[in-house]
Amino acid sequence: MKALTFKRYGKSPDIGFAEVPRPTLKPDEMLVQVHAASVNPIDNMIPTGLFKAVVKFELPATMGSDLAGVVMEVGSRVTRFKPGDAVFASIFDTGGGAIAEFAVVPESMAALKPDNLDFVQAASIPMVGLTSWQALKERAKLQAGQKVFIPAGSGGIGTFAIQLARHLGAKVATTTSTGNVELVRRLGADEVVDYKKQEFETVLRGYDAVLGTVRGDALEKAVGILKPRGTMISLVGPLDAAFARARGLNFFLTFVFGMMSRKIKRLAKKQDVSYSFLFAYPDGGQLAHLGELLKTERIQPVIDKVFPFEQAKEALAYLAQGRAKGKVVIKLR
Repeated sequence: MKALTFKRYGKSPDIGFAEVPRPTLKPDEMLVQVHAASVNPIDNMIPTGLFKAVVKFELPATMGSDLAGVVMEVGSRVTRFKPGDAVFASIFDTGGGAIAEFAVVPESMAALKPDNLDFVQAASIPMVGLTSWQALKERAKLQAGQKVFIPAGSGGIGTFAIQLARHLGAKVATTTSTGNVELVRRLGADEVVDYKKQEFETVLRGYDAVLGTVRGDALEKAVGILKPRGTMISLVGPLDAAFARARGLNFFLTFVFGMMSRKIKRLAKKQDVSYSFLFAYPDGGQLAHLGELLKTERIQPVIDKVFPFEQAKEALAYLAQGRAKGKVVIKLR
């Protein structure tokens, strides 16, 4: 089968199409014919080797983790799905990839595709949906009436997280450029800071939670807008020792990640707030919950651009520019 792969880590990962063996199934897995796959910033980071110590691949490796498609075969222990079912899933951190004609999906990571979404729309959801759910509902325990700051509101994560936060009853602030102010307001942002005109840290105060989505010094500045005992959850690093321990990494990496996050942790402690790094994990049950919200249209997919399968590499390059409004999706069928 045809798949988009990378052959090595580093500055020249040799990303391109390759013919790879059609995967075989374990008893708890399904073979899914991929109709659409979406790309996420981490897809561009993995080939650089940035997460080499954390996320394991056998090279050459198939790229991508978000998919929507049709079940073709099921393993002997699969009970919730059957051939012909339309599903969507994240297969992040399984060693497999989604930007391929077929993908192996563990039963526990899949959910039925909402009927009102096409495959392109469904493929745009898994990573941003699960990340938003795990950050806002599980980690921050966001409650109705609380205030959350979600920077970069027009991006893939931002467009979903704003909608989920509003569904949870929270007040939402975000940053965006002038041209995207109306978009993020329409998604549910209560307070919008145009970063070309204002610094968010001079405008926002008294927030219960911050979702860290922007690299650089934005995290350190955001510490100051949190209430005492507020929560900062970063999706962009620095990685911390708790993350290393949760992944079962060795003492050396635990120490290194602890040192990497020392500055932000010190700042957070000084302000009486908590800091943690979040690495979203696949979860079919959570996706099913999100599917219900998508069915009722309380949350809607936001898609910037759709590329044909043949232009999958161009889709990754486009995403890397950092200007997408919502998700970038690859359509295979």
